[in-house]
Amino acid sequence: MSDPVGIKQYGISELRSLMESWGEPAFRVTQLVRWLYSVGVSSYQQMTDLPKPLRLRLEDWAPLFLPTIVDCQKSSDGTQKYVLQLADGLSVEAVGIPDHSRLTVCFSTQAGCSMGCVFCTTGSSGLHRSLAAGEMVDQLTVVSQNMKARATNAVAMGEGEPFANYDATLAALRILNSPDGPGIGARRLTVSTCGTIRQIDRFTQEPEQFTLAVSLHSAVQSTRDKLMPALTGQRLDALRQSLIRYTDTTGRRLSLEVVLIDKVNDTPEEVRALLEFARGLLCHVNLIPLNPLAKTGQKASMALKPSSSERISEIAAVFRKSGIECSIRRSRGADILGACGQLKGTRP
Repeated sequence: MSDPVGIKQYGISELRSLMESWGEPAFRVTQLVRWLYSVGVSSYQQMTDLPKPLRLRLEDWAPLFLPTIVDCQKSSDGTQKYVLQLADGLSVEAVGIPDHSRLTVCFSTQAGCSMGCVFCTTGSSGLHRSLAAGEMVDQLTVVSQNMKARATNAVAMGEGEPFANYDATLAALRILNSPDGPGIGARRLTVSTCGTIRQIDRFTQEPEQFTLAVSLHSAVQSTRDKLMPALTGQRLDALRQSLIRYTDTTGRRLSLEVVLIDKVNDTPEEVRALLEFARGLLCHVNLIPLNPLAKTGQKASMALKPSSSERISEIAAVFRKSGIECSIRRSRGADILGACGQLKGTRP
């Protein structure tokens, strides 16, 4: 196989089809998933319970590659940001966030991003390519091995828009959820999306109980269009109806993510609109202070300033008084540019 991604392009169902086409018994898939994504081996020769002819065939067909750590920075709060080089030389960033007995890994679904949100540095260099399912899972493997802790939670909130790479992202979540793989519970696996309606509707029909977080940022159409230019033309009322379908069908609560920017989306008008959007929706509102942006960020983003901590607390109080669950996210890893909106897609 000439594709350097090799076997990592396959989800569990594709591996099952491959082994069947090779005349291998069904339990080979269990073995492969365990070695690739639970143990995290870097060579087929380490797969000692696979027959040697199969190992040699796999090596010849799709050489195995595990991402290498190009750079690792540790924050004062224990968060670690990784630049990981993939088989084709591209790199992506992932973040490990320890919290007592938990380790949350924010992983990338694409190298770069095409969404161009003005408060995020990731899209400043554009989209290079989408990642394969195994390349997403590998990020957890490398981070877990380096931090010497099992990943208990994972969030598709690194580089890229997960729903712009829908099939591979869902395949990765299923590997992460598999008892033969990392075995992370479905509700501890979260997809953070800008909110593409067609893909939210697809996600609604998936059988697993994966968690959904939607980057809303404003419930005023003109403001959201400026903050998230790739979604200009997507109507907020249509998005809200899609989210109602999601909660009605799944019975699961979703998160509305709002990066608060001084005098942009923290005004009384903006708060009223956001309150009306959330009212009657099975949701949790997550307020996120705008993090300092990398110098490589888009020019439009450089003039943005975070809302004051006092204003953020006032807004949170408004939601709680209205009976809407609301929290203020404590940014982790901001001092190493590893917090929300700061992953800049470093390339070697």
